[in-house]
Amino acid sequence: MRVVVDCRYTRIGQHDGISRFTAGIVGELAKRHPVTMLINDHRQLDLLPDLPWQLVSGPTSPREPFVARQVRRLRPDIVFSPMQTMGSWGRDYALLLTLHDLIYYENRTPPRDLPWFVRVLWRVYHLAWWPQRVLLNRADAVVTVSETTAGLMREHRLTKRPVTVVPNAADDLPAPPLPRTRPSGRRLVYMGSYMPYKNVDTLVRAAGELPDHELHLCSRISDAERARLTRLAPEARLVFHDGVTDAEYAELLSGATALVHASRAEGFGIPLVEAMRVGTPVVVSDIPIFREIGGDAARFFDPSDASSLVAQLGALEAEGEWEQRSAASIEVAARYTWARSAERLLDLMQQTVAGTRNRRRR
Repeated sequence: MRVVVDCRYTRIGQHDGISRFTAGIVGELAKRHPVTMLINDHRQLDLLPDLPWQLVSGPTSPREPFVARQVRRLRPDIVFSPMQTMGSWGRDYALLLTLHDLIYYENRTPPRDLPWFVRVLWRVYHLAWWPQRVLLNRADAVVTVSETTAGLMREHRLTKRPVTVVPNAADDLPAPPLPRTRPSGRRLVYMGSYMPYKNVDTLVRAAGELPDHELHLCSRISDAERARLTRLAPEARLVFHDGVTDAEYAELLSGATALVHASRAEGFGIPLVEAMRVGTPVVVSDIPIFREIGGDAARFFDPSDASSLVAQLGALEAEGEWEQRSAASIEVAARYTWARSAERLLDLMQQTVAGTRNRRRR
């Protein structure tokens, strides 16, 4: 079975969620089966494992609908893409496409780093469900990263193809000695973007009610957004890192009271797994995906109410509560590994190729 993985969504310089999913999956998959990666920029190799690769056109190129003509030269039996937008016209191989979430149907602001014409198409695309159905039904099977998203796909009847959950996971971060003891300070950590649906405002307002806590905001941030958040709660102790390395992030988490997240919608929740893996409790918005990922280890609050977050953080102060949540977090995080996800993906690949061959024989 010749396997090709579409790695063209790998970022340059620093991972985002889909980029990290791609690198994590392809690295573990290659330990179990030979893999060839597709890239469109040699710089992507800096964040990918050392594997055979092929250079093709980029996913935002006008040539994308016909990229299968380039891929066919590798004579793959199956191609896996971590997105649903990979071109497929003219393919002669089995194809697995991935849908991570349905966030942009309610929050239609596209990622800012896309070309302007792609941003326009993005908005138009998310005005109705039928374009998504057309994309997904081109595949032989569809992958998603959580049971929550799989349920939404069924609810909206997004595909006739079989849907398999291949969970996201988190890279290993340097961990403090486990089990953890309660940190002496009161540090809160947020890892994520500042797009409106991430609802960072609620975190900042809550920090304004907790003068003995620091809220560390890890991601890169514009000057305008920094000023806006600072004005939102002048009394809050905000620490803007404007980007952190993995080592810096691990150090922040290892001394944190909690990771906090107020998002109103997510496809998974990698920051939760990252924090729980090092024994840091998570206090997060009460949405279905965070219930799925955080399980019994997390504490949940109403994302529209900063005082609800304050109350949940106060509950962590109870005798033994922090230590109990920390231990439970480590146990829950162990469910999510790239190795397990790669095993599930490889099983799906083998089943899909076998089914394709059987249909051709008939």
